[in-house]
Amino acid sequence: MQTIIVHPENQHVLSNDIANQYRVLPKTTSDSGLELYIDESNNNLDTKEELELFLGKNIILISFDSSEIEKALSIYYRKERHTSSSKSINVDKGDFLENLLGEAKSLKCSDIHFEIYEDSSRIRFRIDGQLIERYKVERDNYLELVNKIKIKAKLNITEKRLPQDGRITNDSFDIRVSILPTLFGEKIVMRLLGQDASNIDLNTLGLQQEELENYLEAVKKPNGIILISGPTGSGKTTTLYATLRLLNDSKRNIVTVEDPIEYTLKGINQVQLKEDIGLTFSTALKSFLRQDPDVIMLGEIRDSETALMAIRASLTGHLVLSTIHTNSAIGTISRLIDMGVPSYLIAETLNLSVAQRLIRKLCDDCKKEIECNKKDFPNNFQFPYEISSYYKAVGCNKCYHTGYKGRTAIYEVLPIENTIVEAIKNNTISKQFNTNDNYKSLSEKAFDILSKGETALEEIYSILINI
Repeated sequence: MQTIIVHPENQHVLSNDIANQYRVLPKTTSDSGLELYIDESNNNLDTKEELELFLGKNIILISFDSSEIEKALSIYYRKERHTSSSKSINVDKGDFLENLLGEAKSLKCSDIHFEIYEDSSRIRFRIDGQLIERYKVERDNYLELVNKIKIKAKLNITEKRLPQDGRITNDSFDIRVSILPTLFGEKIVMRLLGQDASNIDLNTLGLQQEELENYLEAVKKPNGIILISGPTGSGKTTTLYATLRLLNDSKRNIVTVEDPIEYTLKGINQVQLKEDIGLTFSTALKSFLRQDPDVIMLGEIRDSETALMAIRASLTGHLVLSTIHTNSAIGTISRLIDMGVPSYLIAETLNLSVAQRLIRKLCDDCKKEIECNKKDFPNNFQFPYEISSYYKAVGCNKCYHTGYKGRTAIYEVLPIENTIVEAIKNNTISKQFNTNDNYKSLSEKAFDILSKGETALEEIYSILINI
């Protein structure tokens, strides 16, 4: 059976409501009319006349198998996550940008990518960590769109040679705008940031009971450093804000410096990083120490100066929370040493090291069990235990034929206890964990989720390689 493919340049001619109500999908579009695939059980003269009345064009209907129509509708015209508005998003209309942002929010999109090439341009959404192409845009329309975004973000519309960063404040969310000059024009990435962190709860993030207890024990300490590592988009900021929400009360003075400010939380003093005028993480931290803080949150430890300042702040009686880019909780310690922080200071100030990743969960309605083949795993992966099978993604209407539904976090939590303190001081931290049967790395945590049938091998393959 032939599969229906709806090209992004045609998708905008039908609204979500019309596509699902009449069970139609666009095949081709032109000035004179439209060719639409239609469910074979719904192809009749009345439907054709109604569609021509709604769309204002001549319609040619092509009957297609009902199951394939259902599958295509769930991919291209998602019913549950779309807004209830029946307005079609048209790239030629002046309100395209506003409608695009509304659509992105309803699809729970984290980033919107605007990209231009020699003879084409496109818009892609990042949904559940994956980029999906949504629209094709004519070159003239693309240039107009870039200028609209620049105006809304209060950027220089005449500057096309240098990167620019800005911010758009929307009614329900903030948008960070990054513009990058490329060979054929300017590429834009808009990151949609949730404004309110009041509903983020540590208990719902995915920490196992023992991990949560270790984490809470470290957070209760009046001073020291808690570091969370992971790549961009792994949920580090969400974990930090869940921690701040727990600590936020009238008895504490909490200050943060971030780039960008992704959430707002009443009762917390938040500072936006502005490197162009000299407001960096290290300079902000110096000022924070004169603000009588109890808790300090740094968006990221990027360099040795910031790392040493964070150590100094924790030594003087402050609880410091921050993120760092490493592959594992143990790797964080090595990274601090590489930054020039003495081992004895790390051992004295580090309360907890955490590494985390976000993993897509398999759809329970369509996942398929397959026999375990060790050749499919990375060559250097050491199996913690034997498994006979695991599950793979298939795809159905309930998961929009992606094979996945929702995401979960996995954590590697390393409490800095007496044995760890001595290992850090003696620079034997790696040896300590090679012989520690109770410690589980991220790769082992990922393997556990695979063995339970909650995710697929392709989703955790990179974790098995990197750890």
